[in-house]
Amino acid sequence: MPEPVIMTAEDLEALQAELHELETTEREAIAERIKTAREWGDLKENGEYHAAKEAQAHLETKILVLSDRMRRAELRSASAARDVVAFGSKVTVRDEKADRDLTYTLVSARDADVGAGRLSYESPVAKALDGRRPGDMVKVRTPRGERSLMIVSIG
Repeated sequence: MPEPVIMTAEDLEALQAELHELETTEREAIAERIKTAREWGDLKENGEYHAAKEAQAHLETKILVLSDRMRRAELRSASAARDVVAFGSKVTVRDEKADRDLTYTLVSARDADVGAGRLSYESPVAKALDGRRPGDMVKVRTPRGERSLMIVSIG
C-alpha cells in the first residue's frame, strides 16, 4: 500500500485548486498551441508542434502526480503536544557530529523550506524523530551520511 501524504486541510485545498487549474486552463492553452502549430503544415519539421506536444506530456505527468498525492492525502492538524514529536512540532535537536543545535518545525512537503527551519514530515529526519521524546537519540541516514541527533526540546 502506498504511503500516505501528510498535509493540512489548507494544503489539500491548494492542491485541489492547482489540479483544477492544470486540468482546465492549462490543458486548454496547450490544446490551442497544438492546434495552431498543426495549422502551420508539415508536422515532421514543425518545432512548435513538437514543443507543444512535449509541454502536453509534462502537464499530463504533473496532473497524474498531483492526483496521486490527493488520493494518498492524510489530513492532519499541527500537534499541540509538547512531550512527543509529531506533525506540526517545533523540535530542537543536537547534531552530535556538527556539535550544534538545529530547530525544525515539521510541516507538510508543500510547506517545507529547510533554510527557514521547516522540515517536510516525509523526510528521513522527520520520520526518525516522529514519536520520540526529549532526551531520545536517533540515528538517521542523510545524503551527507549517517547523523546522530539528540532531541533537546519540543515546543
